[in-house]
Amino acid sequence: MPLPTVNQPKTAQPGQPPQGLKEEPHPPQVDGFKIKAKLVKGKLKDLVNLLRSISFLEIAPEKDVLNVLYVESRDINKNPYLFSIIKIKEDGLDVLYTIPPEIGPNKRRIDVIKYLLNVLTLIEGSYQLDQKTLYQLVENAIKELTSSVTMDYTKLFTSYDNLKKEVDDYKKRVDRLTEQSQALTSQNYELKTKNDELTLRVKQLEGLSESALRAKLQEWVAEHNGNISINEFAKLYNVSDARVEEILNKLVNEGYLEVVQ
Repeated sequence: MPLPTVNQPKTAQPGQPPQGLKEEPHPPQVDGFKIKAKLVKGKLKDLVNLLRSISFLEIAPEKDVLNVLYVESRDINKNPYLFSIIKIKEDGLDVLYTIPPEIGPNKRRIDVIKYLLNVLTLIEGSYQLDQKTLYQLVENAIKELTSSVTMDYTKLFTSYDNLKKEVDDYKKRVDRLTEQSQALTSQNYELKTKNDELTLRVKQLEGLSESALRAKLQEWVAEHNGNISINEFAKLYNVSDARVEEILNKLVNEGYLEVVQ
């Protein structure tokens, strides 16, 4: 038979308050309930070995009563603080439990009922609960828990819902900005590539040194009977028209060439 799912008890460290408690914790409230049940096999003492399969449960048999103690946490003095006691009898059981200030009574009752059902799975072959009483207990606990949901919770949920929508909107904006950023990055890469090509082209056009270009211009003029087509020359030597004009002006100013009207 599988063990019930129950949280391990928590013990406060010496000199420190237990988790979730203030340095001066207020005494917890005590509540409880009863459920009709019956022992259908053996005696109460026969249930002890079954229940002791859960190491953190404390079993204390009495006359006609089997006490099952579950200490979930202790106070700074190591006294039980958050705990529950199941008093198993042949004709029913009583459950007593503490309710600390930091836990709502309705939620605490639901937790105790869940724990109780888990524990009772260990002895279900020998001990049976009255299903009608159990259903009424669970139904009432759920109703009380549901009714405790106030407008404060509704406002909180509305606020959460609005914040969730804002987060979703921001995510969409981030996605759009990411796409735009990727597009700009691609465009920037293309522009850089084009700029590199143009820079290389300029270097190619300006490949001839000034002295070499001066000599080529003088040769051209001599070979073409004193005439020069700036555009043809520029294309032939892969230089710009502006540079050809600049060198021609220098040659004229320095007296190497003469402009004939």
